[in-house]
Amino acid sequence: MDTIRLYTRQSDKTLLMLEHGGRIVNQRVYVQLHFGDMSKHYLECYDWFAAQAARRVPKPEGAELSIWCTPNVKNCLPPIEGTVVYAVDAPEEQVVFFDDAKWDYVLNHRYLPANDADEAAYRKHLQDIGAANSFEFFEGRYAGKYPEETQRVRDSWMRVFDPVERTCPTVCGNIWEIRQEQIVRIFRPGETVSAV
Repeated sequence: MDTIRLYTRQSDKTLLMLEHGGRIVNQRVYVQLHFGDMSKHYLECYDWFAAQAARRVPKPEGAELSIWCTPNVKNCLPPIEGTVVYAVDAPEEQVVFFDDAKWDYVLNHRYLPANDADEAAYRKHLQDIGAANSFEFFEGRYAGKYPEETQRVRDSWMRVFDPVERTCPTVCGNIWEIRQEQIVRIFRPGETVSAV
């Protein structure tokens, strides 16, 4: 089984999960605690991602959301107070690869164009119907009024999973769990995250 080295910064409370359960999984409640008043928006996006990711790699029991990781050590956020960074060897077939730059379209409820021509055509479409941007179909003046437009935007988000080179600076590789035996190293605040 081929593995890939991934890096992820997580709350240091995950160390207790490892100690008591031998693995780390992500739950919706953690997003609620982290984002507070904004959690509804983020959960809508993360729930969409989780549903699509589960079609590619089945979720293990107890996992609700995926764990954000990067195969590029240079893109990993450094450990700060209250966090640690895990270097993990994950089975490659259990990793959902996607383009993090495209993920911003999902977070901002924007249409994710296939290419420049598609983007130009979509802008023209918005102009023709009198909308400034696709966000308006979710939380703006057109929220709930044009379900077909909302669905069109959601369908475009599937492009976040278009094949992306592993060496691309914006590639991410999410996993459903981190098992104790997969951890190569844990970096703590004050330590520099480096390839191991």
